[in-house]
Amino acid sequence: MNLPPKVTDRAYERLAEIGAGAQGKALRIAVEGGGCSGFQYDIRLDDAAEDDLVLERQGERVVVDSVSLPFLTDAVIDFSEELIGARFTIENPNATSSCGCGTSFSM
Repeated sequence: MNLPPKVTDRAYERLAEIGAGAQGKALRIAVEGGGCSGFQYDIRLDDAAEDDLVLERQGERVVVDSVSLPFLTDAVIDFSEELIGARFTIENPNATSSCGCGTSFSM
C-alpha cells in the first residue's frame, strides 16, 4: 500500500505566513527526471490540477500530481530555516541517495 506524503505543521505555517492560501495557491511538490542524482524535486506555488492529491490543513494546501505520487510514498514535507537560508524540504524514505543540495535524489 502506498502511503501519501505527510506535511509538517511547520510547512503549513510557512504557507500561511507567505499567504499562499489567501492567494488561492498551493505548494506543488513534483518529481522530474534530471538533477545530479537522476531525479529532482520541483517545489513551487501553483494552482491545483484535477488529478492532484490535495493535502490540506487550515486553508493551506500541498498538491502532488499523480505521476510524482509513487516517488513520494511516505515522504515528509517540511520547512527548514537555517543560517544558509530557508526552504521547503522533503525527507524521502524511497531515495537511495541524494545530493548535498537536497533537491536531487536517486532510487
